[in-house]
Parts: sequence; C-alpha cells; structure tokens
Amino acid sequence: MKPVRVGICGLGTVGGGTFNVLTRNADEIARRAGRPIVIEQVAMRRDNPDCDTTGVKTTADVFEVARNPEVDVLVELIGGYDIARELVLTAIEHGKHVVTANKALIAVHGNEIFQAAHEKGVIVAFEAAVAGGIPVIKSLREGLGANRIEWVAGIINGTGNYILTHMRDEGRAFEDVLAEAQALGYAEADPTFDVEGIDAAHKLTILASIAYGVPLQFEKAYTEGISRVTAEDVEQADNLGYIIKHLGISKRTEQGLELRVHPTLIPKERLLANVHGVKNAIAVMGDAVGPTLYYGAGAGAEPTASAVVADLLDVARDITTAHHYRVPYLAFSGIDEDVSQLPILPMEEISTAYYLRLLAVDRPGVLARVATILSEQGISIEALIQKEATEGELVPIILLTHRTREQQMNEAIRQIESMADIAGPVTRIRVESLDEHE
Repeated sequence: MKPVRVGICGLGTVGGGTFNVLTRNADEIARRAGRPIVIEQVAMRRDNPDCDTTGVKTTADVFEVARNPEVDVLVELIGGYDIARELVLTAIEHGKHVVTANKALIAVHGNEIFQAAHEKGVIVAFEAAVAGGIPVIKSLREGLGANRIEWVAGIINGTGNYILTHMRDEGRAFEDVLAEAQALGYAEADPTFDVEGIDAAHKLTILASIAYGVPLQFEKAYTEGISRVTAEDVEQADNLGYIIKHLGISKRTEQGLELRVHPTLIPKERLLANVHGVKNAIAVMGDAVGPTLYYGAGAGAEPTASAVVADLLDVARDITTAHHYRVPYLAFSGIDEDVSQLPILPMEEISTAYYLRLLAVDRPGVLARVATILSEQGISIEALIQKEATEGELVPIILLTHRTREQQMNEAIRQIESMADIAGPVTRIRVESLDEHE
C-alpha cells in the first residue's frame, strides 16, 4: 500500500525520540500498519545530535510542513498554545491528519481543533498528551467503552511525584528536593506548571472529557499545588496511615462533575500510594469492570514517542476510512445533552475528608474551642494528634476529619485562624479513600 508520509514539527526530546523510533523500528511498524510510515520532512530550530537526518528534508519553518502537499500527517511536538494552535489548524485546513503530544493545546483549544478536523474529515490523535507512554486515552476511549465511568484519579505529573516521594523517603523540605529535581532535569527552571498543578489540570481535563462525554473545560478545573506541603505534613500523614500524592481527581456525581488537582492523603494500601519517583499512574473506576490501574513512564523521549508512534499507526490504519466510522476524538459519537451539560462543580460544593495542621498556644480550652468550631460547621473529627509544645509554647495539633463540604471547612478554618491562640495559617490537605465503589 502507499506509504504514509509524516512531517515532524519539533526535534527536541520527544521529537527526537519519535524520529528514532520511526527509523529504528520501521519494518515492525510497517508490518503493524500494513503500509510503511516514512518521515517526509522535519522542522527544527537546531540539529539534534541524537538524530541522523541524512536524506530527510529539513526546514526551520513549521508552517512549511503544514503546507507541504507530500505530507499526509503532521506531528506537532513544539508545545505551547498559540503557535501550536495556528500550526495544527493550518495543517487541518490543508487536509492533513494531526498527531500531537501537546496537552495544553488539547485542553485549551481542543474543542475548536476537533470541530475543524471533523469538518475536514481528518484525524487528530493525542495519546501522548496524557501520561507519556501509558496508553490511558486508548484504554478510556476504547478498552473501557462498555462502562459508565464513575471516577478517574491519577498521578499525572512526574515532577510533583518525584518531589513528594523524596520528601517522604528522606524527610527533606520541598525547596531542597525541587532544586535537586531541577538539577536532574526533571523540573524546569520555572517549575510553576508542574508544582502548582497546571500541567496535571491540562491532562485531567482531557481524561474527564473522554470519560464522561463532556466538552473540554480546563478553565473550570480547581488547581492547587504542592509548594506548601511540609516535611512535617508528610511525616504526620505517614503516622496516620496515609501518603501524600499530588492527584488529579474527576468524579461523576448527581449534582455535576468534579474536576480538581490538589495534594491528597490516600491510604498506604492503595496502589496509587505506592507509585514513586517520576512514574505516573491513573486509576479508573468503571461500573462493569471495577477499578483498573494504568502505570508507567509519564514522560521521556522514547516512552512518549511510543505513544506518538502508536497514534501514527492508528492514523495509517484509518486513513482510508470514512470519518464517521472512525473512533471519535473524545470517545462519544452521539451527544447526550443531559451529560454534556453537566456542570463542573465549584470546589466549595465538593465533599472530602480533611487533614488539618495548626499551631496553638499551650493553654487550657484552646483545643475545645477548635472542636466546637468544627462541630458548629457539622464537621466531625476522626483522629487527633497533639504533640509536645515547641519553642514559644506553641503546640502542633493534627486533625483528621470525616467527609464534609469544602464550604463548611473554609468557614471553620476562617474562624480557627481568627482565634487569638492560633499562630499562623491552618494547613489543609484533602483526604480521599478512592474506594467508594469497590
């Protein structure tokens, strides 16, 4: 059969990995696809010493690839929002299929891109946009297609997981481990997207859309980072039988959908609690299959390239199939207005359990007043640890509560922090068992 000709835009870490996997495994890939997949052109700002581009057309202009009539599939690996959006829409306008690893692009501009692709009858594939080499999008979209998805929860940023893992294992401070992650190349010089949860929120937005059949709504995701988690929080969570992970969580409820990223205490026996270092893992609860877990490398040159090339294989197989017979971009062919219009719930309306840490003056009645404030907000205490007084006669108090609405907890924390005998802000970390349907 006629070869599928690919134009790769971006020859950095993932682009280089994709180039090398396509060339190294060309025969195997051709056998799987039923036709050769060849690299027609590469757009790059500078040479990648790990890639031998001899005999391949190269350019510094990504839009030249988008307009090249010899290119069947454009692989967008430049990242970012604006230029990537223009590039992908240009490729679609010129009748090209698109494969991308750009989670920010899909989360923010995916609705527009998919509409344009539908009108032109081309494919947009984005497996590599979430969790690197883990085939979680294909699993949600196809393997779990018989299920009503109840919730999705995952460690979907390796940098944050690396930091929390080493804080727990070595008792180190956040800033210390972050600096090490930057030195090792796991964290960017500006780590905001990773440690403040923005990267994870991009990925969770995509997963939730595929899981429930709703539009992409990144702007409604609640996002909270890990920069305020201390070594003491990690230690106390461990004493209570929990491990702190930076989770993306989406749940379907009768009131609407939850879409949130934040530090989370999860029980030690949960599989997600035992995912360490830079690895990613996503747990999915389906009504028929029950809980499933998808684990592996969430980043890196060839793990991510594995997902990019898998998408190219799908494109090569489906390229001659009428677009209304292909697997839908976001899993659902028909639009269920009742589902697609489900609101994304504001964080104030979501219920979880909570871990609270506060510093109180060592005098009688303080703890009783804290307990009264919680009780008045309908919040019950599950566990309490009161430690020895520190210098200055301040007593660290750790509380674990039962499930309550965020709105009630916000008011309780406001009142506790206004007490004269409480020093500094109250630390609050949410707690999830992730076993409601097991």
